[in-house]
Amino acid sequence: MSVVWNYFKINESNVRMADCKLCPAKISRGGSKISSFNTSNLIKHLKMKHKAEYGEFVEASNSNAGRSTQQLTLQETFSRREKMARENPRAVKITEALSQFIVLDDQPLSLVDNMGFRRFINILEPRYEIPSRRYITDVMLPKIHDAVKKHISSMLQKDMKAISFTTDIWSSSVSPVSLISLTAQWVDGDFTLQQVMLHAKKFQGSHTGQAIATMLEEMFETWAIPKSSVHVVVRDNAKNMIKGMEDAGLPSISCVAHTLQLAVSEGLLSQRSIADAVGVGRKIIGHFKHSNLAYSRLQDIQIQLGQPVKRLQQDVPTRWNSTFYMLQSLIEQKRAFGVYASEYELPVTISANQWNLMEKVLNILAPFEELTRQMSSSDAFASDVIPSVTVVQTVLSDMAGEDQGIGTMRNTLLAALQRRFIDTEQNPLYGIATLLDPRYKERFFSNAENARHMKELLMLKLQKNAEETLTSLSGQPSAKRPRSDQPSTRLDSVFEKIAGDFPSTSGTNAPTAANIQLDTYLGEITAPRSDKPLQYWAVNKIRFSALAEMAQIYLSAPCSSVESERLFSSASNILTDSRNRLLADHAEMLLFLKKNLPLALEKFD
Repeated sequence: MSVVWNYFKINESNVRMADCKLCPAKISRGGSKISSFNTSNLIKHLKMKHKAEYGEFVEASNSNAGRSTQQLTLQETFSRREKMARENPRAVKITEALSQFIVLDDQPLSLVDNMGFRRFINILEPRYEIPSRRYITDVMLPKIHDAVKKHISSMLQKDMKAISFTTDIWSSSVSPVSLISLTAQWVDGDFTLQQVMLHAKKFQGSHTGQAIATMLEEMFETWAIPKSSVHVVVRDNAKNMIKGMEDAGLPSISCVAHTLQLAVSEGLLSQRSIADAVGVGRKIIGHFKHSNLAYSRLQDIQIQLGQPVKRLQQDVPTRWNSTFYMLQSLIEQKRAFGVYASEYELPVTISANQWNLMEKVLNILAPFEELTRQMSSSDAFASDVIPSVTVVQTVLSDMAGEDQGIGTMRNTLLAALQRRFIDTEQNPLYGIATLLDPRYKERFFSNAENARHMKELLMLKLQKNAEETLTSLSGQPSAKRPRSDQPSTRLDSVFEKIAGDFPSTSGTNAPTAANIQLDTYLGEITAPRSDKPLQYWAVNKIRFSALAEMAQIYLSAPCSSVESERLFSSASNILTDSRNRLLADHAEMLLFLKKNLPLALEKFD
């Protein structure tokens, strides 16, 4: 567009005229058709009436003309066509982003060879030369890995006082590779929970206890983590894993999710009548899973009955809650199955007695499903175990008068639960953590003696650290606040009932500063269960400095090894059928970056 239009605008009522912005004049655009319009009259008006502005116009026009007619040199022309050097700052940035994209989104390394991806990048930046798969694997990933590892190492060294770990062993179904994991979590000085993955190391040979101990010691040595900094290692209930912890001299606790799996399987699902009903349901769902025609017919029936179209859940024998979800999906589609059986053939039929049994099993397992879901969250602590087991046992006991038909199931399950968690309240890793959780304190121990014993152990640890300066205790305790949150589930209501009115076990012989601090803390109302315990200690770490230091240690422990299991879920996305020849070292590198790169991304931006 001509520079002259800086001084004119098209007339709103007549496009053949232009209005001067400098005076009221209306100037013809030189024709009656758009194709004949020109700017000659506008320039002439500017020259005759506005000489200063005309001079600006001439200067601007000459400048634009010089730029538009200036030809590129031969060197500039070739530079616009040639590829950027690999060391070019923009190329380095793109290559880093490409490598991060492969890691974070589980993309195969062969992505850089794909025609569609190469065309896409060529349109975005024609001068960028996509690096080879080998360059990404041998240069870029190790470079990023080293940077992230250095960042994680600095985080660990900063908060090396007490770190908790999870570990597990996983074998790939698509390649002959076994990995042993090591994840770490701790509470930093701001009472923020930090979680990192340290290893998913190749595990060759027999998985004996001694071999596990050796692998763990090597992994701790790699990160310069002394055993004195290991608060606890959460592992499964396998004998070789327990032996490995003993041989390595590491404190450990069982994964509560695995323990619940054993309790439910042994105490309920192993009963003959229930196992038969579950087996029948499994066959029916298997029929629909293997027949698209049968599934299509079932969906048509669901629509006819006005029911939502849902996929049926298939259970996994090693996960009792998957059996719960399978039975739940069967009950939801009971009417649809009835109609289907009247029109088409099923491999087996569910009797009225089995339908009734399934409903009772769902009723009795509902608290366990809720508990398992809560315990499997990433912010569940070891302090949740004792209260949760106490509440579930209370719920089961309250079921005694509900339905005589579930009496045997309830008693068997309650006995299995008590047997599997019999030593929990005597374990300081659980007991002291529960005392230091402001939502629970001493309210959820099964008897006052267990609570008193844990309090004495906590007092001994506080006295051991008595040389450190304690916060002045002259201030008044924080105001007790009313509970505004309403229990939403059966478990929640029992939690509220137990926490609400409890005779305190406070009161010690020697009125030391630590005693006063502990008694003041225990004497206050418990926090709502929906609160975050670490947030409480972030606010009260000055008021209860000695207790806060202990909370930073004991609330670092998770209650399950779910973090390791989540890690191996990512591993199954990396070691796939299309990447079954991926080396274990490369798989570990990809897993390490997948989990930890988000913590260090700002260093790359």
